[in-house]
Amino acid sequence: ALETLKIFEKKDSRVKSAAATNLSFLYYLENELAQAANYADLAVNSDRYNPAALTNKGNTVFANGDYEKAAEFYKEALRNDSSCTEALYNLGLTYKKLNRISEALDCFLKLHAILQNSAQVLHQIANLYELMGDPNQAIEWLLQLISVVPTDPHVLSKLGKFYDDEGDKSQAFHYYYESYRYFPSNIEVIEWLGAYYIE
Repeated sequence: ALETLKIFEKKDSRVKSAAATNLSFLYYLENELAQAANYADLAVNSDRYNPAALTNKGNTVFANGDYEKAAEFYKEALRNDSSCTEALYNLGLTYKKLNRISEALDCFLKLHAILQNSAQVLHQIANLYELMGDPNQAIEWLLQLISVVPTDPHVLSKLGKFYDDEGDKSQAFHYYYESYRYFPSNIEVIEWLGAYYIE
C-alpha cells in the first residue's frame, strides 16, 4: 500500500494531498509518528481544505501529547467539513484528555445525532456521565450500548457495578450474571457473584 501511494506523490496537488493523507494514516497505524507527521504536513500543504489531512495532522500532534494544538487541527477540519466524524470524535477525546468534560460531551452528543448506533460513541457518552458523577445518565447510555452490543461482558459488568452502587442488588445480579455467561474468567465478577450467593 505504501509503495502504491508513493507513486501518486508526484501528481497534481489534489492527488498528492489524497496520497499523502493515506500515507500519513498508514504510518500512524504502524506507529511511525515522524513519518506520519511528515506526510500529514505534505497533505495539508498540498490542500489546506482537506479535512482528512487536518485530522491526520491532529492525530500526530495528539500522539505527541500536544492536546491544545491537536484540538485546533480537529476544529479546522470541522470548519472545512462539518460532517467529518473522525475529527469530531477525536476532538471529543482531546477535550476529555484536557479534562474539559462538558465540551467533550457536546462533541459526542453531536456525533450520536449523526451515528446513532455507534458503540464507541455510546460508550464515550456513558463514560463522560460517569466522570461527571451522574450514574443515572451513565446507566441510561450503557443500556443503549448493550442494545447495540448485547454480548459485551465489560459493559454488562459495568452496569452491574452501577446498579450495585445504587443498591439495586437484583439488577446488579442480572448484569453481573450476564457478564459472567459471556466471559467467565473475570475475577471481579466471580467475586461479586460469590459474595452475592453467600449473602
